[in-house]
Amino acid sequence: MQNHLEIVNSTAEDLTTIFEFYDMAVAHQKKVSDKHWQGFDVELIKNEISEQRQYKILVDGKVACVFLVTFNDPQIWEEKDKDLAIYLHRIVTHPNFRGHGFVNIITNWAKAYAKNQQLQFVRLDTWADNEKLFIHYTNCGFNHVGSIKIGADSGLPKHYEGIALNLFEIEV
Repeated sequence: MQNHLEIVNSTAEDLTTIFEFYDMAVAHQKKVSDKHWQGFDVELIKNEISEQRQYKILVDGKVACVFLVTFNDPQIWEEKDKDLAIYLHRIVTHPNFRGHGFVNIITNWAKAYAKNQQLQFVRLDTWADNEKLFIHYTNCGFNHVGSIKIGADSGLPKHYEGIALNLFEIEV
């Protein structure tokens, strides 16, 4: 039987769910790596929701995945941030829905969104030593376009301090 899937904006009512997903992600990150998210400020997430940049994937009405978009990312993309792009962040799939290809679904959604908004690129990043995500993102059509080391005073969340990131993009 085919599941009904939709991508919609998260709402203020989703705040608890988003943080539950982030907690699940941190627990998973701690299992597979010595790096993990350091938590996020509630006001930051509320702001992302009000700016309609937080999304959720519903499968038969249940939240299966959450993700964030931004339209600039200068601390990570530096000069390339001048390009018109949509940046994907904090993609978290509920463990019960892993293996459903949500990164591909999000990528296709983002490419259509970018085309509709006349943006040039869909971009994302991940920790440079995460070989599994490197392979996954390239399998989803992203090109690895370099890496960057993030300084301690970048203004990004704490988990970015002093780490190297791989950068990926798809030209639309």
